[in-house]
Amino acid sequence: MRSGAKVAIVGGVFVVVAGGVGYGGYNLWNGVTGGDSTVGTKAESAPRTGPVTPEEVETTARDFLAAWAAGEPEKAGQLTNDPVTAEPAVAAYREGAAVTEAVITPGAAVGAKVPFTVKATVTYEGVSKPWSYASELTVVRGQTTGRPLVKWQPAVLHPKLTAAGTLRTGEAKAPTVKAVDRNGDELSLTKYPSLASVVADLRTRYGAKTGGTAGIETWIDSGSEAVPDTPVLVLRKGKPGTLKTTIDPEVQAAAEKAVKAYGKAAVAAIEPSTGAIRAVANSPAAGFNTAFLGMQAPGSTMKIVTAAMMMQQGLAAPGGRVECPADVTWKGVPFHNLDHFEIDGGTFTESFRRSCNTAFIKALGPLSDKDVEDRILGETARRSFGIGLSWQVGVQTWDGEVPESSGGETAASYIGQGRIRMNALNVASLSATAKNGGFLQPYLVERSLDDREFARAEPLSPEVASGLQTLMRAAATGNGTAAEAMAGVPSPKGAKTGSAEVDDQATSNSWFTGYSGDLAAAAVVEAGGHGGDAAGPVVARVLKAG
Repeated sequence: MRSGAKVAIVGGVFVVVAGGVGYGGYNLWNGVTGGDSTVGTKAESAPRTGPVTPEEVETTARDFLAAWAAGEPEKAGQLTNDPVTAEPAVAAYREGAAVTEAVITPGAAVGAKVPFTVKATVTYEGVSKPWSYASELTVVRGQTTGRPLVKWQPAVLHPKLTAAGTLRTGEAKAPTVKAVDRNGDELSLTKYPSLASVVADLRTRYGAKTGGTAGIETWIDSGSEAVPDTPVLVLRKGKPGTLKTTIDPEVQAAAEKAVKAYGKAAVAAIEPSTGAIRAVANSPAAGFNTAFLGMQAPGSTMKIVTAAMMMQQGLAAPGGRVECPADVTWKGVPFHNLDHFEIDGGTFTESFRRSCNTAFIKALGPLSDKDVEDRILGETARRSFGIGLSWQVGVQTWDGEVPESSGGETAASYIGQGRIRMNALNVASLSATAKNGGFLQPYLVERSLDDREFARAEPLSPEVASGLQTLMRAAATGNGTAAEAMAGVPSPKGAKTGSAEVDDQATSNSWFTGYSGDLAAAAVVEAGGHGGDAAGPVVARVLKAG
């Protein structure tokens, strides 16, 4: 045991205190001084194999947590399956976060997992604050030694800690912000939990521009300017600055409720006439902002872009004839419609209304004669819809990607598969562009706040804009694939369904986008199936709130 370490009993459990940091729970005397365990020593003739035993789980967890608490990072690291990474992380815990006291109390093991709680005190420049949280560790068997070891991951030290992150305590990098909605009312993160990561990003970017003063905090430093830091404890509050956003409280509330019905879902809503973002919500609400940062194949919602390309190239018009066979082959790769349906002598509008895959592939055959088939979809997405440009929204976003393709991948791209990647914000912008007749970059805070340059695209021609509205209106009414979900949504309205196949999923991702009046929205529900089944009701609920 380190010099100065003491053993005491606190609340009926043993506690090791070393340098002001303690560990409580198991009887640690044997663990800290080496104990009588022979696991992983020369007493064993050969490495053990098979699952870890309950005794190994208890002993390994006890010894690791004791070493961490005793300020022995090298010993703690050697008790993990990645000592090179674990040792400096454990060493940085006390110094970087300014932890002066801590009691770690393990709970009952569940298989190889051991939950535990940390009750710590953080002290900085004479300011102290208690800090409590829960985490867990998993014990695994070493692949080469056979020893039971803690499976190392940063979340062992704190559940929000990542490989790139570091715990820090000090004066905050930026003042907190009081984010307000478009009406000037404060946005409650309790009421709108999906906005937590958005407000954190806004703080990083605009905290210093809003007139506030920084406080003393403990936070997880992300290690990247592109990723906001994560505050975990406030020792002394600063003065927040006020930052106005474009969020509509009624639309945001509807979005939060709509996605909550699904395990993994995201939705975004935009005002077509301005580009102002009215709502963003995710399920789960905490963590990754899928609505703004997701990178997923958008399925048949991409047919909005493909339809625009076809009309721009003179290959289709809403009332013109377009073949929709049950199956089609593109350069040796077969494609088919859902349940192999076909439309005999139908128009382009009818093919869009029923989301005929083969119509959006077969009609594009003439492009192969122009030596543009591999790149024209991406050019249309950028030039007419702003996809793939650098959007300056006010927070970090992924702005879509429609890369060049070849062979069967080109045909897959026409129907939103292949290597195309988008998120709910991108797809909502497709609908907004169709409704507005031209792309307006989505934004969350006014451009005048920092004079950032918005992305620009060419307006749609009146014929193409009118054509897209005709197609989307057909999909949202009558026997269109989006009609059931859009029933009760006020006119003028338009929509497009989509489902995207994912290699490791038995069920497709559900996509849906649409507009009503001056509000456009898009949603994705992972493994939700057909677009109208899961994502459709999400979008409809949001549009009705607008």
